Amino acid sequence: VVDEVGEMKGEGIKKKDKVQLRAEIQQPVGNSDEDLRSREAAVTNLIEILKAEQNPEEVAELTKSLRPFFARLPKAKTAKIVRVLLDTVGALNAPLELQVALYQDTIAWTREEKRAFLRQRVEGRLAALYLSVKQYSAALPIINDLLREVKRLDDKSHLLEIQLLESQAYHALRNLPKARAALTSARTTANAIYVPPSLQAEIDMQAGIVSAEEKDYKTSYSYFFEAFEGLNSLDDPRAIMNLKYMLLCKIMTHNASDVSMIVSGKIALKYSGAPIDAMRAIADAHMHRSLFEFEEALAKYKSELTDDLIVHSHLSELYDTLLEQNLLRLIEPFSCVEISHVAEMIKLPVDLIESKL
Repeated sequence: VVDEVGEMKGEGIKKKDKVQLRAEIQQPVGNSDEDLRSREAAVTNLIEILKAEQNPEEVAELTKSLRPFFARLPKAKTAKIVRVLLDTVGALNAPLELQVALYQDTIAWTREEKRAFLRQRVEGRLAALYLSVKQYSAALPIINDLLREVKRLDDKSHLLEIQLLESQAYHALRNLPKARAALTSARTTANAIYVPPSLQAEIDMQAGIVSAEEKDYKTSYSYFFEAFEGLNSLDDPRAIMNLKYMLLCKIMTHNASDVSMIVSGKIALKYSGAPIDAMRAIADAHMHRSLFEFEEALAKYKSELTDDLIVHSHLSELYDTLLEQNLLRLIEPFSCVEISHVAEMIKLPVDLIESKL
């Protein structure tokens, strides 16, 4: 009972705070710096409360209702608050329709207010959102328009982000030459400016992905390793994806035996989980030259293997390799074999076995 009363009191305090903060934000803004600072603090506190309540709809509504207040703030502070609001809506896993509508509404407002810098940032985030939900045809026109505009302004930090998005979009659309060209442009831009470690890791990760598509797995491994080290130092959850792709590169270069050594290393130990278990299962299947184990791993770790676009693009080649190795394992002891019997043993069509042999 005491706990329940405490919780009710806590809820009462939270609701009271929220009402007070909204009232404070909606009051006419004075001319003093102190008034602006207190209003800004109220906005920050209200965002934190709505975030704790897991309420993306109210955060989206707050983004719109704050616009009269934004007119009194310096543009840099406005941009910072808008980015926090958009990030909060995304972090709360708001429905895609709500996020897209909020981005588009914010872009329309920035056009009306002639806030070009903020509009370009929001458009870049909208393109990244489209990429994350695999709507590549919606993302590319935004990216292409931004590239033309940002190049004229010579805003290299934003240009780098857009070029990286362009490379990711073209890679997803299987246009490897354009993905490589965009990545090369991004790396050239990065050489001219300071790049934050998280963004540098993202560039290295994309370089590893493109190199793997070009079958240069050794180079790809080195890029994934650089990205893994950078993200690991930041405790970024994307580190495990780079470790997973490092293991994939080892398997694709027929060094599957190295997988267990890498996974049992001091740094990699804290990243145990389904993605690493999946790659370990594939490595075991490769070492045993077992197509059955390979297909078993695919079924067991579907989300980590088949649903991962990066891994999936290499699975068909790995399947062919394993099929050949499996056939070799079966026919090695014999000088003469009956193809129909081999097909029966391996549980595959006779035509496929004939073409491979």
